[in-house]
Amino acid sequence: MEDKEKLKKSKVIKIHSQKSWEHYISHATNQKYPVVVHFSAFWCVPSTVMNPFFEELASTYQDVLFLTLEVDEVKEIAAKMEIKAMPTFLLLSGGTPVDKIVGANPEEIRKRIDHFVHSSRSYKSE
Repeated sequence: MEDKEKLKKSKVIKIHSQKSWEHYISHATNQKYPVVVHFSAFWCVPSTVMNPFFEELASTYQDVLFLTLEVDEVKEIAAKMEIKAMPTFLLLSGGTPVDKIVGANPEEIRKRIDHFVHSSRSYKSE
């Protein structure tokens, strides 16, 4: 029963404020977790189409923090991270952006996240 509930529960955390952004980024930095952020907009069809794919990635990569952020809700973070188009996927290590993927290209996103996770693991074990 517990396993079924875990499958239903989203592994993607929705960011609603600057405060929650700072909390999760700080936590991930302290724990040395890599972070992947999906910057989206409800009015952007390619963004919403990517949501199930992003959920799948979050289930695949257990040691990565997956965040999603509605750019119109938390404009200051989107501006600070220089997000100009949706969807944008930002990869952060130690709270610092290390890669940015603009557009709905699942193969490229998966490839870049896979590379990012493997390079973060070697960084983490040093």
